[in-house]
Amino acid sequence: MGSRVELTASDGHILSAYRADPQDEARGGIVVVQEVFGVNEHVRGVCDGYAADGYAVVAPALFDRVKQGVELGYEGADLTHGREFRAELGWDNPLLDVEAAAAVLRPVGKVAVIGYCFGGSVAWLAATRLVVDAAVGYYGGQVADFIEEEPKCPVLLHFGESDAFIPIESVDKVQERRPDIPLYRYPAGHGFNCESRADYHEESAKRARTRTLDFIRLHIG
Repeated sequence: MGSRVELTASDGHILSAYRADPQDEARGGIVVVQEVFGVNEHVRGVCDGYAADGYAVVAPALFDRVKQGVELGYEGADLTHGREFRAELGWDNPLLDVEAAAAVLRPVGKVAVIGYCFGGSVAWLAATRLVVDAAVGYYGGQVADFIEEEPKCPVLLHFGESDAFIPIESVDKVQERRPDIPLYRYPAGHGFNCESRADYHEESAKRARTRTLDFIRLHIG
C-alpha cells in the first residue's frame, strides 16, 4: 500500500520515510513514530492499517540522523543497537523530523502523532512542543520525565500493567499529574501492540487500537 519518500527537516536534514495513503480522500493525517527498531515491517504495517482506515500516514525514519536504513529485530544485539541509536539521537532531532512529516500531511487536513515505545515519548513531546492536532503514546517510557511540559493538543496514553521497562510508579506519576488526560492500562507487558514481540497481547492491542481510532476520529476527522 505504501512507498518510500524523502522528507526535509527545518535544519536541512534529508531523511527517508514510509508513506501510505487511503484509496479515497483522506480524513486527515497521521505521523507514526517508530520504536527503537527503526521503520521496520511492523511499523510499515501500522501505517498501512491506518491508511486503510482512511488516513494519509507518514513514518519518518528517525535513525537516519545516526545511520540510514535501520531495521532491527527485537532482542539481543538489535535491542542494544536500537537503544544506542536512541541515546545518540537525543530528543530535539526526532521532533524536527516529526515536524517535517506533519508538514507534508497538512494539505490533507488535521494531523495526529501516534508513537510506540521510544515513539510514545516522542509523541508526548510533539504534543507539548509542536503544532499538531492530537497525540497518542503507547508505552512511552520517558513521558513521566517530561510530564511537567504542557500539551497543546488532546493526548491519549496507553501502558501495560506488567511492563518490565516502565515502572508502575512512572505510570502512576503521569496519571496523578495529568488526571485530565485519558490513560489506559492493559494486562500486558511492553510492546503489547507489536505482533512480532514476545509481549504481544492480542486483546490489549485490539482494545488500544479501537480507543486510538475513536480518539483520532474525534479530533482529526
